[in-house]
Amino acid sequence: MDERHYINRAIEVALDNVKSNHGGPFGAIVVKDEKIIGIGKNQVTSQNDPTAHAEIQAIRAACEYLKDFQLQDCDIYTSCEPCPMCLGAIYWARPRAVYYAYTKDEAAMAGFDDHFIYEQIALPIEKRSIKMKQLSPQNVNSPFTAWKSSNSKISY
Repeated sequence: MDERHYINRAIEVALDNVKSNHGGPFGAIVVKDEKIIGIGKNQVTSQNDPTAHAEIQAIRAACEYLKDFQLQDCDIYTSCEPCPMCLGAIYWARPRAVYYAYTKDEAAMAGFDDHFIYEQIALPIEKRSIKMKQLSPQNVNSPFTAWKSSNSKISY
């Protein structure tokens, strides 16, 4: 099957999601060796979970299928250009490629504007709209020190 088949499948997932009122107009699939191994649809409102974006859901399903935390030799097809959160998850999952149908500008015209997140990320911490403050721990062992000395860690 070719790329068009998979991108059309991601769009079908998004359309079905809108028709069933389970969330936003987004769908994603993960493909490995020409087989769909993960399907995700936006379920932010139906699950009351701001992280339940289509790409995240598809990555979770594919990783569960593979019994692995990375998507080596996999491709992600998504109905829309990924948001900043999904981009982060995609980079952590390390797929081979991402293909998307619609742009973030087209999503913004439908009311899904994540431009403010890109702006917030670029700002110094003290200028962000959500307060972020480092609290220095005292008399506590660092989890990073424990990690570096662990014999059972799995790097990622």
